Amino acid sequence: MIRNIIFDLGGVIITLDQPQAISRFRELGLEDAAQRLDAYTQNGIFGDLERGAITAEQFRVELGKLVGRNVSYDECRYGWLGYCRELPQRNLRALERLRQEGYRLILLSNTNPYMMSWVMSPEFDGQGHALSHYMDACYCSYELGVMKPDREFFHRVLLAEHIAPSETLFIDDGPRNVAMASQMGIRTFCPKNGDDWTNEIYNYLK
Repeated sequence: MIRNIIFDLGGVIITLDQPQAISRFRELGLEDAAQRLDAYTQNGIFGDLERGAITAEQFRVELGKLVGRNVSYDECRYGWLGYCRELPQRNLRALERLRQEGYRLILLSNTNPYMMSWVMSPEFDGQGHALSHYMDACYCSYELGVMKPDREFFHRVLLAEHIAPSETLFIDDGPRNVAMASQMGIRTFCPKNGDDWTNEIYNYLK
C-alpha cells in the first residue's frame, strides 16, 4: 500500500520553461546559455550551484566573470525563475487533497537557492503560502550536496523519512530519475512536463 508520495518540483508541480530560462540568461549576457542549461540536470557553475558545491553568492560572482560584468542577486534570480512557466492551481488543490486523504507528501528536487527563494516564500501560490504549506518534508539538492539521478539522494530521503520503498510513489518528469527510483523498489510515475497528473496519479496509488 502506498503511504508516501515523493514529488519532483519542476515539470510536475511547476511547469518548466527551459527556453525562457535560456532567453533570460542570454539577456544577462550569457551567450552560450543554451549549452549550459539543461532541462533536468545542470552542468558547470549551474550544476555546482544545484549540487551545493558553490553558494548563491559564489554563483553570482562566477556568472559575472562569464558575462564580463557585475551581476546582481536579483538578476541571477530573474534568470533562474525563467524556468517557471506556470504554477497550475489544480496541482496545489491535488496536493491538499492527497494530504487530506492521509498520504505523506515529500519534495525531492534538483534546485537552487534562487529558485527556492520564491518557492519557499508567501508569494509562491499567490495566496500567502510557500510550498512547505503543501508538503510534509522538503529535500533540495543544494542542501544535501547530491543530485538526482544519484542513488544516494533517494537513499538519504528514505532513511530520513523512515519509509519503505514499497510504500512510496515517486513522481518526476525525468526518465533517468524515475529509472533510478524504480531500481530501488520505489513505485514510479513519469508524466511529461506540464501534464495534468492530478487524476492519473490514482492509478498508481491503488
